[in-house]
Amino acid sequence: MRKLLLASAAILGATGGLALAQTTPNPSQGQLIGPYGSGPAANNNNNAWGIANTPTGSVAAGPLSTIYAPNVIAVPVPGTIVIRLNGRVETDFAGVWTSADTSQNAEGKPTGYKVNPLGIGAYMRLYPGFDGVSSNGLRYGAAVELRQNFGAADRQFPNNATGGGSLSASAMDFNQTVYVRRAFGYAASDQVGLLRVGTTDGVIGLFDPCIFTSQCWDAGQGNFNGGGIEVQGPGNPTAIPFVWLAQAGAEYDNAKIVYLSPQLYGFDVGMQYAPSMGNTFQNGGAGVGCGQAGPTCISVTSGNDPTRWFNQVGIGVRYQHNFGAVDLKAYGFYETAGKETLTTAAYSTPAAQRKLAGGGSALLLPYDNLNFYKAGVALTAFNTTLAADYIGGAVNGQLTMRPQGGTSMNAVVTGLTYANGPITAGVEVGLIYDQGLPQLTGLTQRRQEEFAIGGAYKIAPGFQVAAEYNYTYRYQGGVNANTGLIGTTQAAKGQGVVLMSAWTW
Repeated sequence: MRKLLLASAAILGATGGLALAQTTPNPSQGQLIGPYGSGPAANNNNNAWGIANTPTGSVAAGPLSTIYAPNVIAVPVPGTIVIRLNGRVETDFAGVWTSADTSQNAEGKPTGYKVNPLGIGAYMRLYPGFDGVSSNGLRYGAAVELRQNFGAADRQFPNNATGGGSLSASAMDFNQTVYVRRAFGYAASDQVGLLRVGTTDGVIGLFDPCIFTSQCWDAGQGNFNGGGIEVQGPGNPTAIPFVWLAQAGAEYDNAKIVYLSPQLYGFDVGMQYAPSMGNTFQNGGAGVGCGQAGPTCISVTSGNDPTRWFNQVGIGVRYQHNFGAVDLKAYGFYETAGKETLTTAAYSTPAAQRKLAGGGSALLLPYDNLNFYKAGVALTAFNTTLAADYIGGAVNGQLTMRPQGGTSMNAVVTGLTYANGPITAGVEVGLIYDQGLPQLTGLTQRRQEEFAIGGAYKIAPGFQVAAEYNYTYRYQGGVNANTGLIGTTQAAKGQGVVLMSAWTW
């Protein structure tokens, strides 16, 4: 009877994590006592076999050849569903020092502001979802990712209702809301493959949970992709766009349809299509919406924003196989998209815009269609993974279009990761060359560099600590990279150390 009640609790809303109650829970509370699984599952069933990773690696190759141990996110038996409510709470202590810690105006003169380099940050994320298997073997399900949003700090409201200066911590927290980051459904079978629809990772994110871009070693802190120093210090020197896109919001936050084929002789194929940069429900959004074709329509194809792309199409192929103690993974990917035509004003030139105050506007320049290619390789042996990921072509920054006549992107990230038992450690280097500010097309290009080193330790199931050091460098001739404004050339530099604790269930 007890087993029946616990099973019922799991189906009716139990979490997939570990409940630390000391007594048998009341089934009506939707609790479940069980061993720890894999933690947050933002991407359940992300291949044709219904598991969170492709288990090509051997035991000798180490845990990084498979990301997670196979099937820790359980595949239901036919005729049942599994409901999960995974989550993550992270707290960071950061020390971040940058060349923008004191403010300056367009002429490079100080304006009086200075930031404290030390800080403590915290956030939560929730991952509700379910997976089911029908009696005929069809797998299906859905998943949602909810995140804590951080709105404007209290310094944005110096003249609040009480007539004082800064708001109290209690009054400031109304800016911390919860929003939807992913929301998708899927259907899959071993013979046909996997089909996803919704706000979901594209082929890049599903091909690379973290292996090719060397993001596996810091317990999910983020390193180059929204890591500790990027979000806890002044952003101009440190927030280098994660141009490689795997697990980046610019890649997964628009609604799309994605297909992954079954694996054949180690190969599988992925395809995706997205009609716009957002979600078509935004056309009817409260307060704004799209009453007729206009600038608030997410689906507009001509108008006042030539930086907007549409009809995004991508296709890629991946190979995974282990050769004894060595695991090999590799992939290639190509993506293109059309661009909005500027019809509400005449196109201008970069030279003409540079003559205007502040460098003019990038919204009056012509752009090329989004058109880029990616490739990655990862070799794992004896608990160590060496990986590299490359992106190049007509793209400028993180999935943004290149101005006509602008420099093509060339960017590579490479890293070395070690994983053994509760310990992971890694080192990573990223180099990015692209056009940068569109108004400087034909004159200068942008160079960005970043470096990270650190590791994590699993103290107990669901509890990890990590430490990480990051360094960033940004430069473009004719740009003050500390203010982001065209003018006197100044490079921007940042470095920081982050100590993190993460609780996952």
